[in-house]
Amino acid sequence: MKKVIATLIAGLFATAAFAQAPAAPAASVPAKVEAAHTKAVVKADAKEAQAVVKADAKEAKAVVAAKTDVASAKAEAATTKAKAHHKAKKTKAKADDKLASATAAAPAPVPAPAAAK
Repeated sequence: MKKVIATLIAGLFATAAFAQAPAAPAASVPAKVEAAHTKAVVKADAKEAQAVVKADAKEAKAVVAAKTDVASAKAEAATTKAKAHHKAKKTKAKADDKLASATAAAPAPVPAPAAAK
């Protein structure tokens, strides 16, 4: 990311250096046409640089959002797991209590009579 921005800035400086009017104007091309061409080139480069920076910012924002979503999902999963563990613990305790009360309330088993042979 830093290299891209550095390259873009260097490119802008380079185009600005070439955008200056030459010391001796070319005889075949009028100065106004050359200036308009240079201005258009610089403007196009600036728009390109701006678009690249915007795209990089959008990508960085998406990465941050994705990381936030992952962190949020992990936290939510941990909370859900904790709730499920707590609920299972309560259910097991209730089942144990029911078993204990049923065992205490049930009469002693009566032995089956021996079968005659």
